[in-house]
Amino acid sequence: MSKWITILVCLITWPKWTSAGLDVTIYGDDAYPPYSYVESGRLTGIYTVILESAFERMPNFNVTLAGIPWQQGLADIERGNLFALYPPYKRPDLRPFMEYDMPILEEHLVAVCTKSVLSTPRPNWPEDYKGLTIGKNAGFASGGPAFRQLVERGDISLLETRGTAFSLLQLLKGLTDCYINDRLSIQWELKQLAKERKYDGFSVVEATVISTEHGYLGFATDQAHFPFKAAFKGQFYDVLADMKAKGEIEQIVRDFLQN
Repeated sequence: MSKWITILVCLITWPKWTSAGLDVTIYGDDAYPPYSYVESGRLTGIYTVILESAFERMPNFNVTLAGIPWQQGLADIERGNLFALYPPYKRPDLRPFMEYDMPILEEHLVAVCTKSVLSTPRPNWPEDYKGLTIGKNAGFASGGPAFRQLVERGDISLLETRGTAFSLLQLLKGLTDCYINDRLSIQWELKQLAKERKYDGFSVVEATVISTEHGYLGFATDQAHFPFKAAFKGQFYDVLADMKAKGEIEQIVRDFLQN
């Protein structure tokens, strides 16, 4: 009896095999442009294009990419419901339920503020930001340990919202004093808001660089639910390393930003 139960469990949990390979679904942040976001019902972005290119070279796997709200994705991968999620920063202490091995892209985490807030220079993060309200994307582990300690002590107020565009609108409305995120993501969304006439083009200023980060494809640590994980990771990292060596990733970034 136990043998048949084991077989049944494997049939339920093992992804479907097709002529194109093993079916695998990987999820990306649906609101983090230009890196990973949904546009016209389709997941796109720099990371998405990089991963699509990589997965095309992995014939043993038929990979589907789908968008998901970031906090939901984190909760689902922690519960073992997702195989992989992108693009987390490497936070093994905060997120021990994910494995991070090879970075995909380098990102620059910055703080931007309204000009009035920067009438007092604030070069030192996070000490110079005491007494302010800082905006951050919900579920993003950004800002560093010292920042989190100041938030816990009440020296800094934190407002978490979903997505870069909404967070920047909160800043423009004066609901936050500053906002922290990747520089390129902020610049991208400010341009979009300016096109929509929701931003004047000059009232938000970069205050300081907080850190250099790297985005990963984070895999669930749970091996039992995903017995194909080792094979998938091995092939993926081989392909990713080859793409890096050939300069393909840098070219994808340039091409995407020029479109």
